[in-house]
Amino acid sequence: MLRITDDRTGEPVEAAPVRRGLTRVEAHAPGCDAGALRVLLVADLLVRALELGGTPVWALLNAERQRDELRAGAAALGIRPLEDTHDTTTGLGEAQIVHVTQEAAAAADGVLVRVGPVDRMPGEGGDVVDPVTAERGGRSDVGGHATASALGGEVDAVDSTAPEAEADAVHPGTSAPEAQAGDSHRSRALPLGTDPAAVRLALLSVPRAAPVRLDDAALAAAGETLARWRRAVAGWACRPSRPIPDDVRARLRAAWEDDLDIPAVLGVLRGVEEAAPDDLPEGARFETYVYADRLLGLDLARDVGTLT
Repeated sequence: MLRITDDRTGEPVEAAPVRRGLTRVEAHAPGCDAGALRVLLVADLLVRALELGGTPVWALLNAERQRDELRAGAAALGIRPLEDTHDTTTGLGEAQIVHVTQEAAAAADGVLVRVGPVDRMPGEGGDVVDPVTAERGGRSDVGGHATASALGGEVDAVDSTAPEAEADAVHPGTSAPEAQAGDSHRSRALPLGTDPAAVRLALLSVPRAAPVRLDDAALAAAGETLARWRRAVAGWACRPSRPIPDDVRARLRAAWEDDLDIPAVLGVLRGVEEAAPDDLPEGARFETYVYADRLLGLDLARDVGTLT
């Protein structure tokens, strides 16, 4: 059963208190910037986790302005569409209402889930955190902000010659017609040359309530990890399938059902990646990553069938 912290009280509550009862998840985005996209991402994760547990979900977007731009940026990050808000006074008989927001008080009813802010600081370095392998050094802060982690492996160099305007925050800035322009819109919605899934992974790597810094090192590290995991999944797919070990499945679910602890989910995947071949068959690793990706939304099986 998924339990989430209600930031009004600081106490954990059941996100779906009634079995099979409808949960309404409402994402509040007063603007269109990196922080707003992170709010939508947390709402997306909450919806995915509830659906994996068999809970019906009604997902809504409450946006005061730049709704089309926000939707374009969300789509680029693999966030599933949310319905527009309307008069919900009649409702659909929701058993629970969860408001996901950066604001102190988004609504008077239901559960309040706070999301930390996002800073994008091109070219700024500093120590980075590794939430996936936190046991190797724990967490640290740079200027009061947790940074997305190295996630294992070396950090690749990032092109520092890109125009500053193209390296700004994850910030959709186009109108709805411009959103149809494809690559030109995409380059404005996300840091130039960065896989949107890498941006998503960098955001997932920090606990949702903590501030996160999307600096060049964080984005490069997330991209390296994403590429490595996709190559691994493609290789494991060539082996006979094996069931996910019960203890691995239990650790994954325990992580995301404990206040949507996504860094802990990533930690389980890292353990699966590093397990000895005799302890975990490659077919079981494949099934584990595909199963976890139903929550993470990182398209980890994208390269299956491409190995020669």
